[in-house]
Amino acid sequence: MKIHHQPLQALIRELFLANQSSETEADLIAQHLVTSNLVGHESHGVIRAPIYIEWLKSEMVFANRSLEIIHDQDALALVDGRMGYGHALGKQVVDMGVEKCRRHGAAAIALRNSGHLGRIGHWAEIAADAGCVSLHFVNSTGRGMMVVPAGGVEPRLSVNPVTMGVPLPGHPHIVLDIAAAATAEGKLKVARNKGEKVPDNWIVDGHGNPTNDPEQFYGPPKGAILPTGGHKGYGLCFMVEMLAGLLTGGGCSKPGVTRLEQGMLSVFIDPSQLPLDQFLSEESARYIAWVKSARTAAPDGEIFVPGEIEYRRRRQQMNEGIQLDETTWMQLTEAARNNGLSEELISAAIV
Repeated sequence: MKIHHQPLQALIRELFLANQSSETEADLIAQHLVTSNLVGHESHGVIRAPIYIEWLKSEMVFANRSLEIIHDQDALALVDGRMGYGHALGKQVVDMGVEKCRRHGAAAIALRNSGHLGRIGHWAEIAADAGCVSLHFVNSTGRGMMVVPAGGVEPRLSVNPVTMGVPLPGHPHIVLDIAAAATAEGKLKVARNKGEKVPDNWIVDGHGNPTNDPEQFYGPPKGAILPTGGHKGYGLCFMVEMLAGLLTGGGCSKPGVTRLEQGMLSVFIDPSQLPLDQFLSEESARYIAWVKSARTAAPDGEIFVPGEIEYRRRRQQMNEGIQLDETTWMQLTEAARNNGLSEELISAAIV
């Protein structure tokens, strides 16, 4: 089914307003989740809204939390999210990073104890809107420990997103937004809701055997996610665990953690403070054109640069509506009704 993005955002906003969030926080969460759907990252979109409300009621996350400044020195800051919604905390981190970056040319913000930070590409896009290059490394302290090390069959690492964003004049932002694991766990939720299989080399079942069935991942016994690209992805995953776990003080993956605590190390660079203005513009345009000019494997194929598919999908779905599966829509409408939202608000979203 297809859903209008604006009424859907209004529905999500009202859902969080009905559950303690301020107007500002509800707006940030709704915008983040719906934008994730618009760009094609369903795994971090509205499918998560009912889950977040459950976490709130279980005191696994808390509404209206702002950053606690642990250490602030020129271009560096260490901050604690106090288990607030990551969608609000991430915006605060980017705002702080951009402000420091403009004063010092570069900055690094280390965030610990955040609720789920959502689609990390969202933070790179906001930084790029402000003219800043950014890099983001994210881990979970243990609740998100789903990834096996290369050669192993038991989880020891988080999915660990790696995101880089570069603003370019006259061109959509270049944004690489990937998991160091073969897939984000949210993509398995989406596949399960749709009744679909997943590609080879994504997951193993609870006995360590390869499987394409997301139900086998959820068990029992619980399965695991493979690192992307074997030992290379494992190495990347391990280093992200170091950066986001150690340098934030939040810690790396460990057993016994009962709530999703995330850490994020974010680095910001202001390219306008380098004497490269003309070079950046001309060289980026030349290189993008050169890469896209490569002969394609398929006769009608096209080569995309990072972030281009998301940019196109967002424009398309803003015009045509967001494609949601029936199960996700049912879960969302059930959460809306259980929290007293009107049928008019729900039905307004359907194309």
